[in-house]
Amino acid sequence: MSGLRVYSTSVTGSREIKSQQSEVTRILDGKNIKYELVDISQDNALREEMRTRSGNPKAIPPQIFNGDHYCGDYELFVEAVEQNTLQEFLKLA
Repeated sequence: MSGLRVYSTSVTGSREIKSQQSEVTRILDGKNIKYELVDISQDNALREEMRTRSGNPKAIPPQIFNGDHYCGDYELFVEAVEQNTLQEFLKLA
C-alpha cells in the first residue's frame, strides 16, 4: 500500500464530519497533493481497516495515511497546516 489515503464517508448525519472531510480534501487539492479517497461507507471492512491502522477502535473519518504510516486525524492535520508542517505531517518531506 503506497501513497496518501484519506479515509472518509459519503454517508454521515454529522455536519462536523462532512465539514472536516471537505476541508482536508480542499487543502490537499489546493496544494496539488495527490491522494486516494477511501469511502468507508461502502464496506464495513474498510471502516475496520481504518480503525485498526489508526490504532483507535473508535476512530471516525477523516483519517489520513501515507502507505503503511498513520499520519493522523483532522485535528492533527489542521495543526500541521497552521504550523506550516503539512509536508512533514503527510510524510512527504
